[in-house]
Amino acid sequence: MNTDYNLKEITLAAFEELILATDQQVSMRPSADKWSAKEILGHLIDSATNNHGRFVRAQLQEDMVFDGYNQDGWVELQEYQMQNWQDLLITWRQLNMQIAYLMYITEEDVRTKERAKHNLHQIAFKTVPEHEATTLGYFMEDYVLHLRHHLGQIRTILSAASE
Repeated sequence: MNTDYNLKEITLAAFEELILATDQQVSMRPSADKWSAKEILGHLIDSATNNHGRFVRAQLQEDMVFDGYNQDGWVELQEYQMQNWQDLLITWRQLNMQIAYLMYITEEDVRTKERAKHNLHQIAFKTVPEHEATTLGYFMEDYVLHLRHHLGQIRTILSAASE
């Protein structure tokens, strides 16, 4: 799978689609305990910043053990609900363009090198059992799956808000 171009294409297509959403649509929460589209996009910004660092560090160290982060706390503290939708989208798009480029320039042998020591059983979207080896390539693909999952949630919210 050519994850880098997939990420670039997904990001650019989603940006063109989502830029048309109104503030009312993106601010609507499906329920009191669910994030709005703005907050989900904010979470994707946080995911991009955290995973960009992980993808770089994975190339500088032997293991793939990375700090987690308090997702709800990050979203709440940064008040994504109060921010401008277009600004959030531009930030998200640019972060993902950088990640796509990093994926593109990551050497195949680095991408496919098996790592026995990792914590993807704790931090990955599609977890890897702790006793199984994994690769940076898997983690990069996992990032794209996570992003696609949340873009689906945003589309569902926007569709409901349009009715």
